[in-house]
Amino acid sequence: MYLRKIDGPRAVTLPDGSVMTRADLPDPGTGRWVASRKAAVIRAIQGGLITSEEAISMYELSEEELLGWSSLVDSHGEAALKATALQKYRQL
Repeated sequence: MYLRKIDGPRAVTLPDGSVMTRADLPDPGTGRWVASRKAAVIRAIQGGLITSEEAISMYELSEEELLGWSSLVDSHGEAALKATALQKYRQL
């Protein structure tokens, strides 16, 4: 088996004790961003698996979009990433 050389870790242990690998990340061609995929990207960044810059280029996100996801998770948890709950957590 051949492992491609990459920058950074292949797996990290998250604060809850679970292990996250690069295989757990959403596909780079993702077009539909559901809450679980957004949360996986944020967990990977917070756990040190990938950097914000790497996520922005890999998933073709804007910096504002990624910062918005991150601030929602920090303020209200991963449930705030759901589109149906957006108005509940949006600042007036």
